Amino acid sequence: MPMRCPPLPWTSSRFGAYLLSPAKLMRCNEGAVQHQLLLDKSAPGHLFPVLDSLNQLGICAWQVNQPILDLIVSIFNDKGSDKLDIPPPLSEAPVVPVQTPGELSSWDKLSFQKEQSRCRKKAAEMYSLRMDALYKLSIANHLRDQIFWFPHNMDFRGRTYPCPPYFNHLGSDVTRALLLFAEGRPLGPNGLDWLKIHLINLTGLKKRGSLQERKQYADEIMDDIMDSADRPLTGRKWWMEADEPWQTLACCMEVTRASRSADPTKYISHFPVHQDGSCNGLQHYAALGRDEIGARSVNLMPCETPQDVYSGVAQQVRYSYVRAIYYTIGHGLVGPFLALINQVEEFRKIDAKKGIKVAQVLDGFIGRKVVKQTVMTVVYGVTRYGGRLQIEKRLREMDSFPQKYVWEASHYLVQQVFNSLKEMFSGTRSIQHWLTESARMISKSGNTVEWVTPLELPIIQPYHRSSNVTFQSSLQMVYLANKSDANE
Repeated sequence: MPMRCPPLPWTSSRFGAYLLSPAKLMRCNEGAVQHQLLLDKSAPGHLFPVLDSLNQLGICAWQVNQPILDLIVSIFNDKGSDKLDIPPPLSEAPVVPVQTPGELSSWDKLSFQKEQSRCRKKAAEMYSLRMDALYKLSIANHLRDQIFWFPHNMDFRGRTYPCPPYFNHLGSDVTRALLLFAEGRPLGPNGLDWLKIHLINLTGLKKRGSLQERKQYADEIMDDIMDSADRPLTGRKWWMEADEPWQTLACCMEVTRASRSADPTKYISHFPVHQDGSCNGLQHYAALGRDEIGARSVNLMPCETPQDVYSGVAQQVRYSYVRAIYYTIGHGLVGPFLALINQVEEFRKIDAKKGIKVAQVLDGFIGRKVVKQTVMTVVYGVTRYGGRLQIEKRLREMDSFPQKYVWEASHYLVQQVFNSLKEMFSGTRSIQHWLTESARMISKSGNTVEWVTPLELPIIQPYHRSSNVTFQSSLQMVYLANKSDANE
């Protein structure tokens, strides 16, 4: 649970966060002891920068956004809403069909069993989602009039997370919309502008626009913003069409209150404005490799408008070789990845002319959404097999795409995406290859891959082949798999 008082500061690898409940500084797999051994061996002052970071995150006080909570609870009690990510009750689940008496053919029996299985699976999923939402809303309602804190710890890579796992500021759109800073600040001369920019970011309507264009767009639609704030469930409901509807509504209310105040620069705001990286894994690789073209595509280089790496990969697949060269000569490195010489579309056209059906079928279907997940996870080591599954899932979600070609198209497309990334992020792929080879050689020598971060945090990757142990008795055989034995 969130804490009702500030968390204890982390002072060592074994003490901090909760007053009474024990908390680990570093999360790890059950049975793995290597992380804690490394932390214990660290010199006393080496962990201070890491501990200070966790303490700084944990000392931030929060409160519940009560108007948003009341709206969410009212919809939750009124059969929910799939569109607004409020799970409906089990009464809305599909009715499990009952077998009619009489003889059924084998095909009819199979169809009946499949339909029964589908209905039961859907009901189980709805129950799980409903209980999860109920639990989070119960915590929010319990803390309705309180100030609370989220103690933080980290995983074995040094990534920080709140200790309370269910209700925190890293949750879903619904959960994030329920949270405000407990300590407010005056907006100052630029605060209202940032609130408006954040609002448009949440809607997803101006992803390719500059910050100034987003602010101007917010000014143009102030009537819709204020209508959403004043009449969220009875007005024009503009906020419901946003990518993040509940955060959008919460921001509409804050922008409206600030705009109507006597002096917006002195308005005390408690509203969190999120800022995110652009495909953060690729950002790190581009910086490591001093890759200017890659850095430009993930917004590490100065640019008038934000670059979108996912659309860039999709555009690479859509634009021809000649057109990319023309764009480079005529416009310079302006669009994401258009300046890179890529022949993917040229190859697709050649394949299409040869009569290869999948190349013909894919024409017009390669967009940002199809490639985003694969591009995002390739820096974390996703394989072509995993990438194919991701693309297959996206293609299945497209109603207009002929489903009988999904398997073949996903195979063809994952090859093109990986080739595009190899062209665009040559430095990234070289570094990944070096890391992979280094890890392979370290493992072959019988050692574990480990390193120390610039903040003096020791990191270890205790991956081992699982050893299966069999226990046999007169009654049964039990198989145990051990993956975290430090002695292996």
